[in-house]
Amino acid sequence: MMAQSAIAPVTVTRDLSARELRDALIAGWRDYAAYPIYGLFFAAFYVLGGLGIVYGLSSMGQGWWLIPIMAGFPLLAPFTAVGLYEVSRRREGGLPLGWRGVLGALGGRGDEQLILMGGIVFVAFSFWMILAHGIFAIFLGESGIGGETGALLLSPDALLMMLVGGAVGGLFALGLFAITVISLPMLVDREVDFITAIIVSLGVVRSNKRLMLGWAVFIAVTLTLAMIPMFAGLFVALPVLGHATWHLYRRAVEIS
Repeated sequence: MMAQSAIAPVTVTRDLSARELRDALIAGWRDYAAYPIYGLFFAAFYVLGGLGIVYGLSSMGQGWWLIPIMAGFPLLAPFTAVGLYEVSRRREGGLPLGWRGVLGALGGRGDEQLILMGGIVFVAFSFWMILAHGIFAIFLGESGIGGETGALLLSPDALLMMLVGGAVGGLFALGLFAITVISLPMLVDREVDFITAIIVSLGVVRSNKRLMLGWAVFIAVTLTLAMIPMFAGLFVALPVLGHATWHLYRRAVEIS
């Protein structure tokens, strides 16, 4: 029997297991395999956005910005997956599945709570870019942002910058993961305010620290590897992880 703790009218599971993560991934793959068109559709925006950023920065000679942007790009993945949560919700509940309902989920349940969460994610990504620029200025400010980017990024100062930036970015990403991993699917599923959803999400992470940390690392590594072949791997990785996150939410939270 699962150990649980109450947060307002919500009961949070305190003993999620690795088996449940595996089951969530399997269920996520089944959702994707059953309705791949939705996963491919939402992943396409992510992929095209990434390719556009790479092309734009490269053409302007600002290639060094690719490192912080690609490091921060996974921060946007949870909000990109909102439509996938709706697909899983409808498939699970045996509800009609069509583009109108799925795309309508992007606007939330008519109370703007999901839109507010999207604003938080966007602000977080913007703040990460400011932090990344500050870290660059500290370590490589005197080297200039033009010139031979490849040689610049192989210098000792650049390697130290990437080490510090990776540590700071990792902590930043973990914090954003903690407030969104459960809150976003919950806002798709229920009429709750975004503050309550964030509290529940933090409660799940706090009650299952090791497992949720492992899930965060798995997501980060999977998305990073999926971006390497010109973002092509995201056509599979992003939808499956999005659907799997919905199923993890359903296992972790019980609303009375």
